[in-house]
Amino acid sequence: MIQTPGLIICLGYILGLLLSANPWGGVLILLLSAIGAVVFQRRRVVCKKLALQKIKPQIAKRAAYNLRTTPHPRILMVAGLIGLLAIFYVQMRIPQPEAKDISNFIPVGNSKNQEQLVIVRGDVISTPRLTRSGKGQFWLKASQLSEVTNKQGEEGVNRGVNGKLYVTVPILKSTGLHPNQQVEVTGVLYKPTSALNPGAFDFKNYLEMQGAFAGLNGRQLKDFDEEHEWGWWKLRRQIITSQVRWLGVPEGPLVSAMVLGSKAVDLPYHTRDLFVEAGLAHSIAASGFHVSLILGLVLGFTKRFTRKTQFICGCLALILFLGLTGFQPSVLRATIMGFAALIGIGLKRKVKQLSSLTIAATILLLVNPLWIWNLGFQLSFLATFGLIVTVPAITKRLLWLPPTIASLVAVPISATVWTLPLQLYTFSVVPPYSILVNIIVTPLISLICIGGIVSALAALALPFAGSVLASALHYPTDLLINIVEFFSNLPGNSVAVGKITIWQLIIIYGLLFFTWQIRWWQKRWLLAILISIGLVFIPAFHSTNNLFRVTLLAGGREPVVVIQDRGKVAVINSADEATGNFTVVPFLQQQGVNIIDWAVATDFQNDGSNGWLEIIEHLAIKTFYDYSPNPNYALSQKAIQSQVQQSEGIYQVLSQGQTVNAGSAVIRLVNNQLPIVQMQIRNQSWLFVGNLDSNQLNQLIKNSSLPRPQVLWCQTKSLKDLVPALQPQVAIAPNAKLEPKDISVLNRSKVQLFFTGRDGAIQWTPQRKFETFVRNTEDIPSLL
Repeated sequence: MIQTPGLIICLGYILGLLLSANPWGGVLILLLSAIGAVVFQRRRVVCKKLALQKIKPQIAKRAAYNLRTTPHPRILMVAGLIGLLAIFYVQMRIPQPEAKDISNFIPVGNSKNQEQLVIVRGDVISTPRLTRSGKGQFWLKASQLSEVTNKQGEEGVNRGVNGKLYVTVPILKSTGLHPNQQVEVTGVLYKPTSALNPGAFDFKNYLEMQGAFAGLNGRQLKDFDEEHEWGWWKLRRQIITSQVRWLGVPEGPLVSAMVLGSKAVDLPYHTRDLFVEAGLAHSIAASGFHVSLILGLVLGFTKRFTRKTQFICGCLALILFLGLTGFQPSVLRATIMGFAALIGIGLKRKVKQLSSLTIAATILLLVNPLWIWNLGFQLSFLATFGLIVTVPAITKRLLWLPPTIASLVAVPISATVWTLPLQLYTFSVVPPYSILVNIIVTPLISLICIGGIVSALAALALPFAGSVLASALHYPTDLLINIVEFFSNLPGNSVAVGKITIWQLIIIYGLLFFTWQIRWWQKRWLLAILISIGLVFIPAFHSTNNLFRVTLLAGGREPVVVIQDRGKVAVINSADEATGNFTVVPFLQQQGVNIIDWAVATDFQNDGSNGWLEIIEHLAIKTFYDYSPNPNYALSQKAIQSQVQQSEGIYQVLSQGQTVNAGSAVIRLVNNQLPIVQMQIRNQSWLFVGNLDSNQLNQLIKNSSLPRPQVLWCQTKSLKDLVPALQPQVAIAPNAKLEPKDISVLNRSKVQLFFTGRDGAIQWTPQRKFETFVRNTEDIPSLL
């Protein structure tokens, strides 16, 4: 296996990839290698002197050993140069659109909501999946593009294009599609947008990392009948169909996901979310756990055969598993380590697991250096690293327990310790029951995985036999789901602690490294844990209890306001279900918010849609104030009232004129029939005006029914009327779609103008005033 010099060079390459995100990464990697070379050179000089002493043989022997194991300074300098080359290498591999990439043919300003229809032809390169919005999604390798010139669907000029395309179509249109199939999709091309709110999903970055720069909102799909070529997708579909036939949903997809991984199976999102929130995401992700089970089964069945036979059978099993799961980074890492273990068995040599892990990571990152930023790859690597270096130490401290029980306890603790800091940095949430749940359900997971693997193999030979064997897993799978649901429904099943900084992350992993390598810290491991906990909670507690900030989230046509007032939180409006679930909740979790003290609903969209139910599923609300005159809101109003009262909160319906005292903010509904809300925050007056037609707006202005605010939020179309009439200092609107004559009117008003659809979330603090999340704020003269 790999020796110390090779290990250091591999680590230098990996460190260089990690530092590639920093503009000074090249300087840092060379500086670190130079400092390391100096330190180790001095250590070698001291060890050499001590090794030559004959007075104390034990000290001389120890010094000679340290001299042999201490890396030569040249190795560190070479590792630094390799790291520097890695930084250039990752920059070269960042995907860039080619001249004929389909993203270059989208009209400037075109968005997902515009109706410029196009027809795109190409080859399907992935198995369709169900999105959270209920659509079918697949990746398309585009080859031809033409525009629809009239309502009859006639095509314009065809042009040859290339590039990868993110396609969504109605679910029935995607049913039956498979990789390598030629299709023709009619829909709207759009360019993806970056995240507009803190904590939100960055769709643009996600597509770019996949090598795609455009999306297609498909309306119609035409597939060309072809003979079905052989592919891994066929075997995968045969296994899933066989297991679901008698197990049903969600048990069937869950068994398939525990065998093939959730990325290869359309697992219902409700079930997927339950397992993720309970800290069991690894059980539905193909990983090293599955590879260990497969090799254990293969080697167990072939133990009477020769080592050569065992090696061949093991390799075939790993190749089959790799193909069925879809060549995911975490599976590739586990498979390479599995091959290393088989080689060790064949050669009758003990495999060094840490070296094997380093080789696997280096090989994968040489193939695709961008995987260094793949969260699945990072978590898989850290979890495996934790199992290698931490399980033995924990097991030694659990000698008073039976070995099987000690292993059940040590494995989840080790994996959690090394992955939790990264989870906090990424998701800002801790599942408190994670370790306990893992200890309880690990036997069930092992049983279901083994049974699922056996039924999958049977399904490949005879689908009916696979269904029969899978049906035996009904009760274990149902029990597993019930246990996960039980813990998910417990109070405090998910605790938001706030996003930690990169420096906190580095220090915590530094403490973990010291505890692993340095004997002084090994004896004081509890101190390292306490320091790490303090690094997470003390800054978060200080920030929360001293912060006063108003955040206006980019929530589409409705203003969504979050007021953080020294540990107290008020939320005004939730917009629609998607905004509540994917904008409001992630932002509050990133801020470490677990309880909303005041929630105010005003139904600005005037259509009864809201995201409060999604918010209540994740966060408790102490007091809910409802300013909703719309009768369409009655059903969801009752549901919200029930949810709030179940969590011992207060639900109150307010009418025009009644005020809400939310800490330093006073909120009042100005008009009971129209969506107009006034808010006084300290010495600043805010006014929110909803979607009004021109007659309503002119009547309000004529009657002077609107108070003059310092900050105005309104629809973009209303800016030209409200800004000259109310003369606010700051005006905020959802988008920047202004006519030239409107720009001229606003320019004369000299108002500071923000657009949440362009600038992202707008944040105000007494010290720093207004800031934008996207950080490209422009005042109105720059629009000219």
